[in-house]
Amino acid sequence: MIIDVLKVVVPSVLTFFIGIFITPFFTNIFYKYKMWKKSARVDAGDITNDDFSKVHNTKAELSTPRIGGVIIWVSVLLSVLVIYLLSVIFPNDLTAKLNFFSRSQTLIPLATLILASFIGLFDDLLQIFGKGTYARDPLIYRKIKIFCIVLIGLVISFWFYDKLQATSVHIPFGGELELGIWFIPFFILVMLGVFSTSVIDGVDGLSGGVMGTIFTAYAVIAFVHNQIDISALCAVIAGGTLAFLWFNVPPARFYMGETGMLGLTVTLSVIAFLTNSVLLLMVIAFPLVITSLSVIIQINVYKYFGKRRVFKVAPLHHHFEAMGWSREKIVMRYWIISVVFAISGVIVALIS
Repeated sequence: MIIDVLKVVVPSVLTFFIGIFITPFFTNIFYKYKMWKKSARVDAGDITNDDFSKVHNTKAELSTPRIGGVIIWVSVLLSVLVIYLLSVIFPNDLTAKLNFFSRSQTLIPLATLILASFIGLFDDLLQIFGKGTYARDPLIYRKIKIFCIVLIGLVISFWFYDKLQATSVHIPFGGELELGIWFIPFFILVMLGVFSTSVIDGVDGLSGGVMGTIFTAYAVIAFVHNQIDISALCAVIAGGTLAFLWFNVPPARFYMGETGMLGLTVTLSVIAFLTNSVLLLMVIAFPLVITSLSVIIQINVYKYFGKRRVFKVAPLHHHFEAMGWSREKIVMRYWIISVVFAISGVIVALIS
């Protein structure tokens, strides 16, 4: 039991300090090559909205690097590598136990994190340095990213279905719901749904605090289910996210960007399925869910109900900002809600 706890705690702490250590190096690169948007958004996409310009910090957007998510996945990979090499160079019971890189539990989510993060990084770099239609049309961006995520989801869901014989999802207090072959499209839809929540990366400190809390919750769930390697990986991702958050609190030194949010959201959906608690995502990740829903509601009401708006600005955190809330108040309250719902989701997972 003690060694299992150490296997989760030690790598997460190591990842946090690795993230803190590597940040100055990456920060110099970010600012040296001016890795921020060269032109800011001036409207809320398809919805004409005067409130958008009031809450959108154009000055910060055009002077703050947008690929800070690199700090998260690089620190995670370095932590995995360091602990793995220790188990190889100094083979003993302790180093072998601390090594959480395993084919059965962590290979797929780690591969997902790397692949999705690189897709997000390419997206960020294209928006920073790209020219022409592809660099200026956000609709093209969305279509390409959705295609990539569908492809990733298709491959991984087939692996679940074929190799793990996964054909059902657990309903809290209701047993297993058999899906059969429909497990594959359900998996893809969940991955797309979780990815849509990346819109939460819009206020200094917001996405880092929320994502760190969510991955910590799944670390607890995996630990209780005796999936120690997955628990360690979730804790390591949380540690890397907290290292990012250290420099993302107001005023942010950099933003997470797609390389962070795409990697984290896609990996989160995989971990939710691996721990057989995917339906609890709606509880554990409630701040993500409600933020994504605010955008969906706003767009559809505007489109189908006479160009009306439910929120002053979508996503939801910008609505509160338009109401006059300070950004610090919004972030703190999001963190509080995130912790409350994460704890609630963990409790449901434990008793159901």
